[in-house]
Amino acid sequence: MRWLVGWSSVAASFGTVGAVGAPRAAGATPSSAHSSARSSAPSAASPGHSSDHESLTVHPVGSQLLWGDPDPLWAVGDWRPDEVRTLSVDPFTRIAVLGCCGASDEELRVGLFAARGGALRHLTAWSGSYTAVVQVGRRVTVVGDLAGARPVFYTPWANGTAYATAALPLADLIEAQLDIGHLAALLACPDVPEALRDGTPYAGVRRIPPGHALVLREGSREITGYEPVASLAVAAPQLDPERAVDGVREALVEAVRARLTAPRHAPETAPPDPGPVPGMGPADRRAARGAPVPGIGADLSGGSASATLALLAAGLPGLPGTVLGHGTGAGERLLAVTFNDLTAEGPGGEAELQRAGAIAANPRLHHVVVAAGAEALPYADLGSGPLTDEPGPSLVTAERHRRRLAAGSADHFTGHGARQVLDAHPARLADLLMDRRRRDLLRPVAALAKVEGSAHSLLVPLTVYRAARRLARTPYRAGIEEAAARLMDGRFDEPGSWGTGSGTAGALDASLAALAWTRPGPAARWLTGEALAEVSVRLQASATRPSSVLRPGEARARAALARAAADHRVFEQAAEVRSQRLHAPFLDNQVVRASRALPEALRVQPGARAAILRAVLSGAGIKDLPPGWGATSHASSAAAARAGLRAAVGDLIALFDAPLLADAGLIEARVVRKALRAAAEGEPVPLDGLADLVSTELWLRRLVSRRGTCWTGTAAPRQRAVAGGVPQRRAL
Repeated sequence: MRWLVGWSSVAASFGTVGAVGAPRAAGATPSSAHSSARSSAPSAASPGHSSDHESLTVHPVGSQLLWGDPDPLWAVGDWRPDEVRTLSVDPFTRIAVLGCCGASDEELRVGLFAARGGALRHLTAWSGSYTAVVQVGRRVTVVGDLAGARPVFYTPWANGTAYATAALPLADLIEAQLDIGHLAALLACPDVPEALRDGTPYAGVRRIPPGHALVLREGSREITGYEPVASLAVAAPQLDPERAVDGVREALVEAVRARLTAPRHAPETAPPDPGPVPGMGPADRRAARGAPVPGIGADLSGGSASATLALLAAGLPGLPGTVLGHGTGAGERLLAVTFNDLTAEGPGGEAELQRAGAIAANPRLHHVVVAAGAEALPYADLGSGPLTDEPGPSLVTAERHRRRLAAGSADHFTGHGARQVLDAHPARLADLLMDRRRRDLLRPVAALAKVEGSAHSLLVPLTVYRAARRLARTPYRAGIEEAAARLMDGRFDEPGSWGTGSGTAGALDASLAALAWTRPGPAARWLTGEALAEVSVRLQASATRPSSVLRPGEARARAALARAAADHRVFEQAAEVRSQRLHAPFLDNQVVRASRALPEALRVQPGARAAILRAVLSGAGIKDLPPGWGATSHASSAAAARAGLRAAVGDLIALFDAPLLADAGLIEARVVRKALRAAAEGEPVPLDGLADLVSTELWLRRLVSRRGTCWTGTAAPRQRAVAGGVPQRRAL
């Protein structure tokens, strides 16, 4: 795991122990901190090197100091040299950019001057995925991204504020306990910002919202947004559809180009090759040892998102120094990895393999198919795996993804986030009604009726129209209060509001459930009444605050994107392969910003995502696409989840014999064990909800059994985060 951490102090002597004995920030006496402000180099009294006037210091383990006192900044973890860039104009004005950033040094300089004047949006306009930190005098600004894939956390500490791009180090720093209320909200309403607020699983550690920046001035903090906010009453001006799609194409091309132009990295020394193995080539043996292939690679699942990135990376024109301008370099082919689930049944998986094979016929692609059986099903090998910063549903599928990624390249593209960025959330139908654009509802509603294909399909358009009109006429406060009342009463199965209790809800049920201001997660039905009551209180409290200025469709779409980005971040940590970098260009700032400019009438049309990506490839000179391009199928993933649960049901029931979630008062173990048995026997049970419960329980166990801390030094915290285990829940 890689992260950056720093802090801002009240006084320049922010390195000694105060009168009350609380440890303050690392490393400088008043004199050393004052002298460091006059020099662009780190101060001599850097963290871990105590002077005669100091008694205690603290600094992160395995850190690289980017600049010193009085407001130090470190990069921690296995950062590549090109992923950490700093630029100083003078000793009082400097910028650090960590991650993959396509900006030149001159563009960084211009952005630094703009940020000095308060124009923070300039820092988010470069291609790539990165975190920018700007220091101007004693003012420190940390800029988060639009999606939330690169979050920023902060916590009050020692008369100042500490910040980081990971929550666990800050929890270690303040010796935080678990925030059980946040865990309850994460299970009950995972994509409802009003329930999650700015909290984290650690008490006292906060998160800045996507599209915002954290501004620190000598310890004081301010959270400010850098994106213009659309009005609730007046629709934002709509771009011409062709111009909007061109903007998405340009943003995607620049996002891929930023990765291709970055220096190439070979994986670190892996275990020695044991020699020839019958039926295994060199690439197979390397993947078995867990070492990625040098170069550029991409997922190729047969879907439109991953295929778009693979084709762009393989044949992107205009890169200097390559044969015919091909993006993968002279004689280099892009490694395309397809996962073949041998346990899958039905024609859906076979069709995806055929599409992937047809796309991989491109001579610039080298196609590798990773076949796996029952050993790679969801819920397999839950006993191993790293501790992630937060819980996430990918914890139960980490082994499945790790097998695929281990066969990939040192830099690997993935299509995560494309659905949330490009597709239209069903709640956008209410936005169209608010603009009196009823005609634009005809095609999506007709397509939904066709997919439903039941005897009542003629009533589908009217049902959807009524739900969209009800959402358009429901004020924000009324919608939140209604959701809080439903949680308090435990009403989850009402048609058209909270979805059905089936394992895979139909298209109509999912659309009707999404036509609401808030929607609980599938695990909410198994939470205790006490936990649901606390989440309900959170929602009621949020309803009394100033209402959202976003329209319901836009608000729901942004919340879904933030949840997907947070899950992707957990996925990166859970399935991490040493020396490999995962790239998700659809979550980059410029791609998210360009996608938000797409007209709503274009978004809601059936097959809009496939059509947009087809236009993107066509504009890049790639027009020969296989039949069935853009076909989507989630049946295979649901079948794999049920098969994996059936195979691991014994271990899962043992996991919930004495669960920590029950100790915290969030669930009753008996109820969850009953649901696991029912799901294994094929009964209609929300599988996503069970995955959320299992992943949260796994995360809690790994956190409690953790040893060590992220900090060292004579003033380092003596306890790790959540010292003493999971606190017992007190009655309301």
